[in-house]
Amino acid sequence: MTSRFPGLVARTQGFTLGLARNLVITPDGQRVLFLRTPGGEDLVASLWILDVATGEERLLADAAALGAADAGEMSERERARRERARDRSAGISAFNTDAGVRTIAFTLDMRLFVADVSSGEVTEIAARTPVAEARIDPTGHWIAYVHDDELRVISRDGKEDRPLAEPDGPEVTWGLPEHEASESMDRFQGYWWAPDGRSLVAARVDNAPVPVWWISDPAHPERPPTALRYPAAGAPNADVSLHVLALDGSRVEIDWDRKAFEYVTRVTWDATALLVTVQNRPQTVMRILTADPATGRTTLRHEDTAPDWTTIVSGLPAHTSSGALLWTVEDGDTRRLTVDGEAVTPPGLQIDKLLSIDGDTVLFSAFQDPSSRELWTWSPGHLQRITTEDGLHDGRLRGGTAVIDARTLDAETITVNGRPINSFAAVPPLNPRPHLHWLGERRLRTAVLLPTGYTGGTLPVLMDPYGGRAAQRAVAARSRYWASQWFADQGFAVVIADGRGTPGRGPAWDRARGDDHPAPRLQDQVDALHAAADLFDLDLERVGIRGWSAGGYLAALAVLRRPDVFHAGIAGAPVTDMHLYSSHWQERTLGLPAENPAMYAQASLIDDAADLRRPLLLIHGLVDDNVLPVHTMKLSAALLAAGRPHTVLPLPGASHMGAVDGLWEYELAFLRQSLGLS
Repeated sequence: MTSRFPGLVARTQGFTLGLARNLVITPDGQRVLFLRTPGGEDLVASLWILDVATGEERLLADAAALGAADAGEMSERERARRERARDRSAGISAFNTDAGVRTIAFTLDMRLFVADVSSGEVTEIAARTPVAEARIDPTGHWIAYVHDDELRVISRDGKEDRPLAEPDGPEVTWGLPEHEASESMDRFQGYWWAPDGRSLVAARVDNAPVPVWWISDPAHPERPPTALRYPAAGAPNADVSLHVLALDGSRVEIDWDRKAFEYVTRVTWDATALLVTVQNRPQTVMRILTADPATGRTTLRHEDTAPDWTTIVSGLPAHTSSGALLWTVEDGDTRRLTVDGEAVTPPGLQIDKLLSIDGDTVLFSAFQDPSSRELWTWSPGHLQRITTEDGLHDGRLRGGTAVIDARTLDAETITVNGRPINSFAAVPPLNPRPHLHWLGERRLRTAVLLPTGYTGGTLPVLMDPYGGRAAQRAVAARSRYWASQWFADQGFAVVIADGRGTPGRGPAWDRARGDDHPAPRLQDQVDALHAAADLFDLDLERVGIRGWSAGGYLAALAVLRRPDVFHAGIAGAPVTDMHLYSSHWQERTLGLPAENPAMYAQASLIDDAADLRRPLLLIHGLVDDNVLPVHTMKLSAALLAAGRPHTVLPLPGASHMGAVDGLWEYELAFLRQSLGLS
């Protein structure tokens, strides 16, 4: 039944195709817009509308009828945007609405379209192609978009197409986020409309100071290499400034100390104020500034400081309809929601992200157990948990209508006021059953997966961690375990432990590794393994470890520095030399290379090459523009120079998302041979 399960996972994109996503509620709560593909193996997403009262679903914009293909034409910029957002879909990838959710703007195959919600009419707008980052203004009269690095605006009826800002240098872009914003700060926008639709704030990004790195795909030698402005640790960042661009052609630059605060983490422009949130390069200070759109002058609204780093929280800052400022505070070991500076959530309830605001009611996700994300609402004088089942929950609230996206150990469901939206997703033939535990003296949140139908007997072990700051693995959601359960069904006990530094345990856990980057995260895997062996019948003489990205680094680290525990490693897209990874992400914990050379040397793997005594498989996508292939090439060269046998698997055409059919089977064959199981 599961012999070709990996191929099915690849074709269904982890059984997410056919599920509703990108849900938007109308202000009156009577309709919900969303994207969905027509089948579990269909890549092309179309735009749908749901009548909340009746539950009727209607196709609003059919991507296939509008000319979309499975692959879909897209520019290099659109391809890069989807890579930053980890989006492998085709068709309509995103859409944007006016404030009343009456008119929708979206792009398809680099063309611009608008749809009328009431009539259902879809019209192509004759904008300059390729079109990227299209957003309609809150009044529904104008659409801004990016074309060839310039920010343009076009009227709703397709007239008056003109530039608002044109590049004034060869490496200047307008209206786009720089690499570090979208990859490390979760800021995917480069411009923001004013509430009245008469102007917008746009980022001018000058990438000239950033070093150029080249990426080429050897599978296509006829294509020229791509120039990537990549700010590695310690290198100059892009020069980012913000400007208020009015539709009448006037322009005002927003003024703050850009030399001291070079990172723009958020821009919020609502009926209350224009807020700009900035961060210094060491990331120890974050400021919320109130900007005057008429003069560009800024005043300090709030400042956070921390000896190590300040934390960016998704969805914040924001205002309630009455103008109260929403933010967070780290109170002891709890990140709490604040309203005008007053904490309104209790100690022990960790704020994850702000999801939506419905008047003065705030919807947010939070957690008490790191394996779950609960939905809560706050309104003046009232705090309520609205989900009760363990799992990962997302949602929206508007006009009294609640949309809840629940990923639990049993299913993936999206409901509107408790009624499920139809799912066209494929039905998984495999049902992951993780056993969630608190293990060891540090109570590591750990998932253990055993073969389906397992009744006893000693099992070889596969550690399957991530271990980095970006994600957890031991969670109460079956959709996170397709690979792990498949490997378990091949005869392994799969152990997944979230160690120190992973999210989901509060501020102290986030910073628990201190100045030692590798040792605590590796020790936590060792401790979780030994604690799991006290509960399950594990063969500690046959222990493999696999991972991707931060998990790939951890897998290589494990076989290099603890060969007494780990007997084979599979390192996918690993960061091997800390100097070669991006500035905002790397400097958060390691600081600047010139100031902390010992920390960079301690964390990097190149000097460990001569110590390899165990089988190691290195895997890397050759067009990965996040963790570039140089990481694997450099470690492989060091291993070769040290005379240490190893295996390198290049993935032509693959990005950092990997997702290559046949890869799991290759890894399985490597593990079986390396652990003496074949």
